[in-house]
Amino acid sequence: MYRTLSFEVNGRHFAAMEWGAPDAEPLLALHGWLDNAASFTRLAALMPEVRLIAIDLAGHGFSDHRPVGVPYYIWDNIADVLAIADQLGLKRFALAGHSMGAGIATLLAGSFPARVSQLFLIDGLAPLDYEPEQLPGLLADAVLKRTRAGRRALRPYASFEQALQARMAGRWPVCKEAAQWLLARGLEQRDNGWYWRNDSALTLPSIVRLCDAQIDAFLRRIQCPVLLVMADRGIGLDRVERKCALLSDGEQVVLPGGHHLHLEEEGAARIAKLISNRLKIAPDV
Repeated sequence: MYRTLSFEVNGRHFAAMEWGAPDAEPLLALHGWLDNAASFTRLAALMPEVRLIAIDLAGHGFSDHRPVGVPYYIWDNIADVLAIADQLGLKRFALAGHSMGAGIATLLAGSFPARVSQLFLIDGLAPLDYEPEQLPGLLADAVLKRTRAGRRALRPYASFEQALQARMAGRWPVCKEAAQWLLARGLEQRDNGWYWRNDSALTLPSIVRLCDAQIDAFLRRIQCPVLLVMADRGIGLDRVERKCALLSDGEQVVLPGGHHLHLEEEGAARIAKLISNRLKIAPDV
């Protein structure tokens, strides 16, 4: 079973799930886009010796949404995570991230290298990068899409089962058990149906984005050991080799599985073993 944690950061509430003994080796975990802290349920069960603390990022799960009209920039999560680490009394900590969470973890470790002791990245290494020439057009397109989105109303699911089937058959499918974990934290019932708790603004394109050279600068500045676990049927496998080479102490492992391989039985077992072994050999700091 997990314990529920709550934090206040700049007047906003953040929720988290915590597994393992409170005095065990801590590991902060950051989920992917439109997921939530329950994404790490299977991994936590396989690492009882680890104090795994999975955060619902802003706009996800039981955490507060950002104010109306405020974009969700990936780098804004860095201040949130650091504030939570400070409240936990973690001066230096290991950090795990899946997909978008991996991108946040990379930016954090590159910005504050002294704070992160180890990085464990699952099917993701860095935020998406763009050619500088693309950015003006992408900005214009994002502004127009945000204007149009303000006039759309959310459509609910008629039942929990309908939402469950939709999540299982989504763009990045997960098994029924994993979908149930995610929906228990990500879905709410209202008078006229079932709605995602996630802020709908999360689906809007970012107005400001990072180019390739900017992301490379963050990767070069990371000082801690990095374990990158990619799925052979995941996303981004073709773009990570060059970027992984920029790390001063990086290792890449490719495992069979889909994008959410940490929620698959075989993938989770292998990832848990890799993380546990590395945490055990980490030097005291």
